[in-house]
Amino acid sequence: MKKLFLIFFLAISFNTFSQDIPDSLLIQGWNMTGVVGLNLSQTAFSNWAQGGTNSLAYSIYSNLGGIYFNFPWKWKNRLNVVYGRTKLQDIGYRTTENDIYFESVASRNIGWVVDPYVAVTFRSAVTKGFDYSVTPDTQIVDFFDPGYLTEAIGFTYDQNKIITTRLGLAFQQTFTNRFTKYTDDPETAEIEKFKFDTGLESVTEVKYGFLPNMTYYSFLRLFTRFTSMDVWDVRWDNIVTAKINDYINVNLAVTLIHEITQTRRTQLREALQLGFSYNLF
Repeated sequence: MKKLFLIFFLAISFNTFSQDIPDSLLIQGWNMTGVVGLNLSQTAFSNWAQGGTNSLAYSIYSNLGGIYFNFPWKWKNRLNVVYGRTKLQDIGYRTTENDIYFESVASRNIGWVVDPYVAVTFRSAVTKGFDYSVTPDTQIVDFFDPGYLTEAIGFTYDQNKIITTRLGLAFQQTFTNRFTKYTDDPETAEIEKFKFDTGLESVTEVKYGFLPNMTYYSFLRLFTRFTSMDVWDVRWDNIVTAKINDYINVNLAVTLIHEITQTRRTQLREALQLGFSYNLF
């Protein structure tokens, strides 16, 4: 049989990251932005002497945002969802991306350099997630298991086109059902499925265009508990977008997470995406 080699790569990426609209461009009422995306890749081999494994991978995502503006009030909302799986020959499907992040922030312009705000954030897995480093594979998360809900109140700086930041008093609740390692206190006999923490939350966003066709977006969230001020939960999203033309762009996305309640190791996710862009709103 003749040697047959096929590599098929398809990336469809409706990519309009849900970025804030400057106050000068906001209209009264709702201002919507958004993204939905699909990325697919496949590699297949037949009698390929140099080795290789058949694979199929896909990821779907959405980055949606909405700002309700009625001066002096502003209510910002964003929802990011990503889910991806990879199928390797003789191994089957494995989940590679599995994340929901929702944020809602209401602020009021009072004529100061900073504005008072209240915020609510929600974090969870989309569905079942597994630890593939052990045999057999072990499920470690599910939707809202654990689920993180955080309320915060403080002051925000939102007068710069490049950077916005806020700092406030925060109340974080962690909910579990089966996977109680995220909430259980090992020093008590009872297995706790709920944990309440009080501390400080800091959120900083950066949007910077450094070339005519390239932009950088960064989202950094920090949270520390008053009971352990030397320990911080960290979530840092970074996206570099290169716009090829009105329809095609390339994205490099890197997410760093450090939360010792999940694992004492720093988590890192990287994705390089090529595709078509489409504005939902």
